Amino acid sequence: MASITGSSTTGTDSASKRKPKDKKRGKEKPAEDVSTSPAPLTDGRAIRKRRTRPGNAARNPRDEPAAKTPSPVIDFDGLSRPSSGTRSRIDEGPEQAEKRLEMMCGAVRTLLECVGEDPDREGLLGTPSRYAKALLFLTKGYQDHVKDVVNNALFNEGHNEMVIVKDIDIYSLCEHHLVPFTGKMHIGYIPSNTVIGLSKLPRIAEMFSRRLQIQERLTKEVAHAIMEIFNPQGVAVVMESCHLCMVIRGVQKTGTTTITSCVLGCFERQSKTRNEFLSFVGVNRT
Repeated sequence: MASITGSSTTGTDSASKRKPKDKKRGKEKPAEDVSTSPAPLTDGRAIRKRRTRPGNAARNPRDEPAAKTPSPVIDFDGLSRPSSGTRSRIDEGPEQAEKRLEMMCGAVRTLLECVGEDPDREGLLGTPSRYAKALLFLTKGYQDHVKDVVNNALFNEGHNEMVIVKDIDIYSLCEHHLVPFTGKMHIGYIPSNTVIGLSKLPRIAEMFSRRLQIQERLTKEVAHAIMEIFNPQGVAVVMESCHLCMVIRGVQKTGTTTITSCVLGCFERQSKTRNEFLSFVGVNRT
């Protein structure tokens, strides 16, 4: 009993010694009139009201005008994405070309030795030279000049409707594994009165494909080059291809197809024009 009584007394004493609440605090702000205050941003009704305004309709960002940026594809002297090695290969004479081929043959011979082969056996005696010449052919696009490819085939015909060349065969080398990727490219443009010779579109695609590439960059370079050559209202390029680096090695999926696109000008700004092109080339499956 003594312990209980002591505990109760202590609690009472503590309560009696508590300080009274400070009544000198600042006056409390009057409650806001809910009927006159605007609805908070989290109010669902207010959000729905804003969304239903005609001026705030959702827009496709690709339908908005895009700022035109300078294209790095074509150099000042007509070369496409040149490097120091590109220029030395173009400017070399017969002696330098022969020396380049000898260096490449030596490198291929070393590779054959490293994989466990005998480069001196009958079937491989000519392989270093054959492979070196084949690689030079597969990368000949580095030496092509845009002016030579187009060859002044620009004609003022007053035509302003869509022009499409589809199913252009593309053969290129993956720069990551040096194995081929092949497929089809579809090119469309809307001229500003000036048209380009139809054969020049496949030639431009060939120029950029005959080099070490990735499909994404190849698609973009073809589109930007056409845009820069004769400044049409818009350019659209779509490519569908199969990559052997995904088929014969790595993930080894034989049924895969990679699709890339690049749209510029009116194709980028206007979804109706873009969808018309995709329907013509058979890519718009929706």
